[in-house]
Amino acid sequence: MGAEIELAEDEAASIFSTPKIRARLHLDGRSIAAFRDTLTWGRERLFTLFHEGMPADSLVHARAHLVDEVLREAWLKFLPENPQGLAMIAVGGYGRGELLPHSDIDILLLHEPGALEQYRQSLEQLTAFGWDIGLEVGQSVRTVDDCRQQADGDITVMTNMMEARPLIGDMRLYSAMQTAIAPDKLWPADEFYRAKRDEQAARHKKYDDTGYKLEPNVKEGPGGLRDIHTVGWVAKRHFGARNLIELRDRGFLTKQECDELFAGQDFLWRVRFSLHMITGRREDRLLFDHQIKVAALFGYVDSDRNRAVEQFMQLYYRTIKSLSCLNDVLLQLFDEAILHAEVREEPKALNPRFEVRRNFIEVRSEDVFKQHPHALIEIFLLMQQNPKIEGIRASTLRLILRDARLINDTVRQDVRARSLFIEMFREGRGLTRNLRRMNRYNVLGSYLPAFGQIIGLMQYDLFHTLTVDEHTLYVLRNARRFAMKRFRDEFPFCSDVMDRLTKPEVLYLGAFFHDMAKGRGGDHSELGGQEAEEFCLNHGLSHGDAAIVSWLVKNHLLMSLTAQKQDITDPKVISDFARKIADRSKLDYLFLLTCADIRGTNPALWNSWRESLLVNLYNATARALERGLHNPVNEAEMVAEQRSRALTLVAAKGVDPQQAKEVWARFENDYFLRHTPEELAWHLPEILSSTEEKLPLVLVEPLADRGTTVFIYTRDRDHLFGLTTGVLARLGLNILDARLNTTDDGYTLDSYMVMEGDGSPIDGAHRYDEIRDALRKVLSDPDISIVDVNRRTSHKLKHFNTPTTIYFSQDQARKRTILELVTADQPGLLSMIGRVFQKRGILLDAAKIGTIGERAEDVFFITDRMHRPLLDEKVIEELREVITRTLNRTEAN
Repeated sequence: MGAEIELAEDEAASIFSTPKIRARLHLDGRSIAAFRDTLTWGRERLFTLFHEGMPADSLVHARAHLVDEVLREAWLKFLPENPQGLAMIAVGGYGRGELLPHSDIDILLLHEPGALEQYRQSLEQLTAFGWDIGLEVGQSVRTVDDCRQQADGDITVMTNMMEARPLIGDMRLYSAMQTAIAPDKLWPADEFYRAKRDEQAARHKKYDDTGYKLEPNVKEGPGGLRDIHTVGWVAKRHFGARNLIELRDRGFLTKQECDELFAGQDFLWRVRFSLHMITGRREDRLLFDHQIKVAALFGYVDSDRNRAVEQFMQLYYRTIKSLSCLNDVLLQLFDEAILHAEVREEPKALNPRFEVRRNFIEVRSEDVFKQHPHALIEIFLLMQQNPKIEGIRASTLRLILRDARLINDTVRQDVRARSLFIEMFREGRGLTRNLRRMNRYNVLGSYLPAFGQIIGLMQYDLFHTLTVDEHTLYVLRNARRFAMKRFRDEFPFCSDVMDRLTKPEVLYLGAFFHDMAKGRGGDHSELGGQEAEEFCLNHGLSHGDAAIVSWLVKNHLLMSLTAQKQDITDPKVISDFARKIADRSKLDYLFLLTCADIRGTNPALWNSWRESLLVNLYNATARALERGLHNPVNEAEMVAEQRSRALTLVAAKGVDPQQAKEVWARFENDYFLRHTPEELAWHLPEILSSTEEKLPLVLVEPLADRGTTVFIYTRDRDHLFGLTTGVLARLGLNILDARLNTTDDGYTLDSYMVMEGDGSPIDGAHRYDEIRDALRKVLSDPDISIVDVNRRTSHKLKHFNTPTTIYFSQDQARKRTILELVTADQPGLLSMIGRVFQKRGILLDAAKIGTIGERAEDVFFITDRMHRPLLDEKVIEELREVITRTLNRTEAN
């Protein structure tokens, strides 16, 4: 065993002395109770030491030491100490001498042919005894030849065998196995390295190549413990190094790198140890259920700016960032030492400071960054300008990590550094990839301290799925994709708008700075806008371009809030929005930034419906700007245009235009403003053919690129909105939008935009029929007044406390009241709101439905029964109180 294991055993012995363990186990003649009590005593002892702050590496090695003794004593209860041809071997993580409270305990029963039958009864008794004492052991049974054959065909089996450690039995078998799987027999070092490198790449891809998830996997995610294991496995296979300390002693690892690896490993072990303690089982995921508890175990408390859980998670994300960086360096070193040791290729000079060797960039002398700190930025620009460069040589990566601290205020004010950095944005190509590298290798946060503050910063909610720094770079990536031909099919409309930009770097800078001021208190948009303008002016942009970047940052939420919370079919809303935009160029920039931002915040938020909202708002605003802000479109003009276009469409279907006009005469202007001509032409023939006996008319159809529309035409009745939304919720559908109209003669024309609960489109005639039939059944029954929504609240939602907040304002132009509701999302929410409206005599004109992570942010346009706005403050306060009481009561249940 290696020196590290021996040291660990010494530490473990100070926690659990071998004589003391054996004395406990020998009570009552090695009884089941004695073994159980010993394992319970050991677990409680480890938990106590954890709370007292003992390093995690001592705890995991102590746990392995305890299990070693338990298994040996269990063996001796049924088998001789050295049976001929039979041995028990620890493999995998247990073989490394590392066990958390509920880690897998993997053992190999190694035997010679024939020996297994000789000891079969004893081994069966041993296995049963293990279950009886509560020790869940993963057991494999193989001969040496079996080991060789299975390891030859499976890199995972090979890796487990490499970690093997003998526990008890015939030691000749262990030596024979080690010989059988040696590098000269199986998996030579180069093949092993390639396989482990590919295995890591596949594993990272499974986690979208980022460890910055809301609920990261501590063991398997990028930057997690498995990355450290990978380094150790390759070192063991190629160098014969038993542990990372030997790599350091051989000069392959620096002392700093070794210290960082062990510090990171200890932190992640401590996190996993916490998870095992909290859950009472093996758990490697930092789920929302556990994050607050783990943060408390680490001693974090809430502050004015950041919650304890956010502070803890920032440390977690920064730790895995550091480990990912080290993993890059070490795998690159392995690549050069294992795959290219014999390759002799003359470098090609790029400039006096850098050269390229085998498509990897490197410094021409070790003091380049000390002599020219601006070269810490230059190297990344060179990779942008030379896309054939695959990466950075490991030796140069080490220098970057060592010298990034040299970037100080003098460097930040150096015109060379500023010119290089802003040129990265003007270059465009490879921008995101190289900013990611700069962030990974600590250069970006050093050059821009404001960016350094958002590294690893998370918000404890379900809306923001990435840390702020990772989100920022994703938004920038999305913006870049709009400009790239190979991604043109993703969002053709955005690509067309992108083609019109004269200075794409303005958009990229807006994306880069839009959330830079988060986590500092105050309005991050306003503060970020000021910093962005100062940055742009300092980096040589014109005052005009700097002003646009600043405006984009300050207003980056304007378009999404307008589209999602206001009635964009209202000409006045469009006119007001156009005045805030002022010119077409700003509209183009803001539209693209908004699309990139929503897609980069939470993939589940971006769907065809949201895209259509933004595109419709963009087009309507563009038309308003073309007409001139002094000449806004009026409602009557827009209605006439909509009706005219719809008449042309229905005439093509054989509908008598006069019939159309007679039906439409019953409908208010809002109906024509809220639907496209295509929708109007779809509704009309169905309405014409409907008789009283056939009502309610329920139509369910997919609309091109916008989700699925449910259209209901029927006689008005109490609680129609609540019943409809209740049925849709019970079917597991998400309601994205509601447009409600009532005719003068007492009929309703209600449209709902819906998608499946997971955000996917509704697919298949059978599903359409299910929706249609369920609505008809409920809406045609006058005795049904309530629809129970028997859907359970997601476990994730239970960990968030979103107080119900209600805001009222007046829509003077439409003579209605706007109710904005922020509350905890829950099944059947809209149905409950509809029930309150019905009981209080409130008429609902329209609704904008928004689910933002764990929060519902809905807007309702309401009137009283006489179609008047709510102006009485007493009525408004009573409505606020009853909605709040209703929602808080159901949430408590």
